[in-house]
Amino acid sequence: MNQKDAVRGHWQAEPCGTRGQPTEDRRAFFASIEQERYEQEPYLQNFAQFSAGAGRRVLEIGVGAGTDFHQWVRHGARAVGLDLTQQAVMLTRERLGLEGRAARVLVGDAECLPFPDGHFDLVWSYGVLHHSPDTRTAVSEVWRVLRPGGVARTMIYHLHSWTALNVWLFNCGLHLTWNCSLRAALARYLESPGTKAYTRADARDLFAAFSRVQIQTRLGPGDLLLMRPLSKYQGALARYAWGLYPRWFIRALGDQFGLAMLIEATKQAETSS
Repeated sequence: MNQKDAVRGHWQAEPCGTRGQPTEDRRAFFASIEQERYEQEPYLQNFAQFSAGAGRRVLEIGVGAGTDFHQWVRHGARAVGLDLTQQAVMLTRERLGLEGRAARVLVGDAECLPFPDGHFDLVWSYGVLHHSPDTRTAVSEVWRVLRPGGVARTMIYHLHSWTALNVWLFNCGLHLTWNCSLRAALARYLESPGTKAYTRADARDLFAAFSRVQIQTRLGPGDLLLMRPLSKYQGALARYAWGLYPRWFIRALGDQFGLAMLIEATKQAETSS
């Protein structure tokens, strides 16, 4: 199995936000996913600016369970959703149907977007591009499909974060695997195989084709251990650490070591001759 197949298999089995959610009542299922997402990442909606999408062509790369995509459609965007997995596409279509809405949602690859050059006003991709085996090509594709003056709002993982340290400590440090770097620990143990994280300098290099790039970091659920834990983190030691985790201290230090690196990148507008 190559890396992209492994990434696809991971998210096909468990789309983002669905872990541990009750599935019998479908409206309650989607409502719970939405509530947890925006409670755990309260800055997300301000960063996205969903209401500003009204009437604009918006592409979301990586729709997951359709939570953000539903917001774009609800606010009147001419939205198209794309995901590597059929399961995410089905969930997103189901979510739209429950609300009596419709939009184009398709299976596709961020490294080879099936859209013409300059087609979209806005590209939204939150916590997705770092899972692509060739993230640089995926970012280039985002630039290509944006119109001149268009904006990409993305979140990629920040290397120097509490989450990265936690993953390293639990999977490498406690096992005295000292030759395991932060990057290697994330690639092996965080979410889908090959997950990447970046410094601010790395991110500016990735988005160098854009004329204007703004970067900020925010504490994510993994930094504060707010998410539903995987089974491997439900042993006695992990539960003990989870309960004693100094969330108050991490919040007091601010967002500089947050996992969520929020990037707003603007494509150069055409100049009149």
